[in-house]
Amino acid sequence: MKEVTVPTASKKYTVFIESGLRHRVGRFLQDTLVKAPSSVFIISDSNVAQRYLTDVINSFESSIQIYEAVIPSGEASKSFSVYEQLLTKALESGLDRQSVIIALGGGVVGDIAGFVAATYMRGVRFIQVPTTLLAHDSSVGGKVAINHALGKNMVGAFHQPEAVLYDTETLFSLPNHEWRSGFAEVMKHGLIRRSDFYQWLVNEVTSFDGLSTELVNEMLERSIAVKAEIVTEDEKELGIRAYLNFGHTLGHAIETKLGYGRITHGEAVVIGMVFAMKLSEVVMQTTLPVEQFKAWLHSLQYQTDIPKELSAGDLLTVMKKDKKVEAGAIRMVLLRCVGEAVVKEVDDSTLLQAIEKALEG
Repeated sequence: MKEVTVPTASKKYTVFIESGLRHRVGRFLQDTLVKAPSSVFIISDSNVAQRYLTDVINSFESSIQIYEAVIPSGEASKSFSVYEQLLTKALESGLDRQSVIIALGGGVVGDIAGFVAATYMRGVRFIQVPTTLLAHDSSVGGKVAINHALGKNMVGAFHQPEAVLYDTETLFSLPNHEWRSGFAEVMKHGLIRRSDFYQWLVNEVTSFDGLSTELVNEMLERSIAVKAEIVTEDEKELGIRAYLNFGHTLGHAIETKLGYGRITHGEAVVIGMVFAMKLSEVVMQTTLPVEQFKAWLHSLQYQTDIPKELSAGDLLTVMKKDKKVEAGAIRMVLLRCVGEAVVKEVDDSTLLQAIEKALEG
């Protein structure tokens, strides 16, 4: 089993990575938690529940009271209405402050279940049990949230899990578009912090078909270690944690304008990373391997251009609502070189011109 420790200021916890972990969730709670749960509330989605919910339930002893809620699959479930439904279920089930919420699913489930945990009775414990590649990023670091019509992840909290139990066996049932979505965050960690890891990915991942369990486990361990290192240094995103938003400012704007679910989060972020690299060359007066990066992305079936149906003005308007905006100035995560990120204020006219140029292809 591979383990990555996340020693944040508010809580120290471990990410466990191994095939088949979903069958041992109950045992892990018994071994990991200082105080046993009074009850367990498992939140999953319609796709994941039919595959894995029974496995997780069966991992518990019969003496533990277990409640469950299944939300519709997809980004649209990170909404106020679904959030309220989950809180109602928690109240009706009589969850107390010693209850534990389990987020069984991808990034959407982890975000909304974590936000329920952060706000129910002013905060209860929760465990992340990610089932997608994308969730390797979102399940670590304690950022939990729901979406607003005017912006993604704009209503949320910092609430660290007690542990992350990553059953990598679940990844091999994912369709390729889910691999593409999650792999965007893997490559991001190399681009912003570890050039050697980025180059390893370029060399080792030439297709999402036929990846070995050993390679996937090593990839996750190395990627999560980058996330853990940054979160440990900056838990509340007051400094370098903003680097983790590389590609996200434009990516979130694309998701918002297209409508949540039209394009996966990671696929939007990839477009945002290509844009940010090109913008870095202009703002930072540097040279980056943009064309080589795009060629690799194309070999993995990524779209790298901003959808033509979107307008530069509309995208800029949404970008100005980003959480990193300060005093009306958009702060973009850029690269000095592969492996070294920086946050820079970029004026509206420069951004608008860059987006228009990207739309022209």
